[in-house]
Amino acid sequence: MLDVFIDALLDSLKVLAVAFVIYFILSFIETNVSKVLEKNKKVSPLIGSALGLIPQCGMSVVSSDLYLKHHITMGTLVAVFIACSDEALPIMLSNPNKIIMVLPLILIKFVLGFVTGFIVDLFATKKDDETEKHLETCEGETDIHVGCCNHEIDDQKESKWHKHLVHPLIHSLKIFAYVFVINMIFGMLIYYVGKDNIASFINQNKYWSPLFTCLVGLIPNCASSVIITNMYLLDEISFGATLSGLIVNAGLGIMVLLKNKNAIKDTLIIIGILLFVGLLAGYGFCLIFGF
Repeated sequence: MLDVFIDALLDSLKVLAVAFVIYFILSFIETNVSKVLEKNKKVSPLIGSALGLIPQCGMSVVSSDLYLKHHITMGTLVAVFIACSDEALPIMLSNPNKIIMVLPLILIKFVLGFVTGFIVDLFATKKDDETEKHLETCEGETDIHVGCCNHEIDDQKESKWHKHLVHPLIHSLKIFAYVFVINMIFGMLIYYVGKDNIASFINQNKYWSPLFTCLVGLIPNCASSVIITNMYLLDEISFGATLSGLIVNAGLGIMVLLKNKNAIKDTLIIIGILLFVGLLAGYGFCLIFGF
């Protein structure tokens, strides 16, 4: 049992180190995300998909905030959500055995993100017009944009050490806690149940794995991407099932939309689009490369 604790701690510390470096770097560009998303409306889903690849849930939070304020289109928001991998990339980058899968994951989610975004905007012309009219009349307004840790990302009064060290450290420690708990749970599961028994159960239910990961991905919390990624790193689910869950997962972005009662209909449509794309891509890769 002590081995389980030590292994979980060591693996989690690796994630902590990688996550902090990434979030430290991102703290210098986070302020400009909202400005980039609001410009170049015709190619905004492409830009949104690229920004969504940035590995933290702050991108989805900022995008949801901008969408509710009519600064970006539904297609742009969907592109960000699909491309977003939340905490998956730092965790994968800390694991040498799976680091080779980072590039394919990024490319697939990037392409699916902007393609789906453009298609959504073709049909969401009403919302697109509302966004354009709003941007024509809102120049000079002072909106506050909130990041994933509920801090104002464009707060000029915030000290640099607090912005570039404290917030990245707090966020990294949260991810460390999630990863450690998940590692302990899976470690104890393997220890008491046995890896062969677990593998047998998963193989018997492997055809449901993309659906299962999609449901996990819908949980509006950073922990959902941690669960999906750790299952993949432990070889408990396939790449296709992992892709399904990470396409649906948008971190805390969905939670921001759900808090707005006036956007419930749009939120349900967006969730439906994410599920459709996630299941289609997941089962597609499972059929091609095997479950």
